[in-house]
Amino acid sequence: MKSYVTHSPAETEAVAEALGRTLVPGDVVALTGDLAAGKTRFVAGLARGMGVRDTVTSPTFAIAHEYREGRVPLFHFDMYRLSSAEELYDIGWEDYLREGGVCAVEWSENVADAIPETAVRVDIRVTDDTTRTIAVTDGREGESA
Repeated sequence: MKSYVTHSPAETEAVAEALGRTLVPGDVVALTGDLAAGKTRFVAGLARGMGVRDTVTSPTFAIAHEYREGRVPLFHFDMYRLSSAEELYDIGWEDYLREGGVCAVEWSENVADAIPETAVRVDIRVTDDTTRTIAVTDGREGESA
């Protein structure tokens, strides 16, 4: 596990952008953290690292947003409103996994049974109004990111 401390949304996005440059088709990024911790900002940084130029917004009500113009498609999920992995499968999770993009999943703890062991796990915790502690565990190789 690798740990980062950020003091602004821009710093959080920069950590994520560096990770985004390493992602390849089929990767899953499972995000957990406090409400308003910066999970969507983290995905915005991932997207930038993947070459996505569109503005990344929270898919809370849509469940999923797709960004296809980067070097690899990005599928951004928000599982806040789901209560089980079964609901994720109902919206086509397996199709997204086969699509050849990167799946970034906010509130991944709500669908833990659907997240592969090889996922990159990102936990974002609020320290104070501006400070976040970000723990990244890279399951792709069983090592830290």
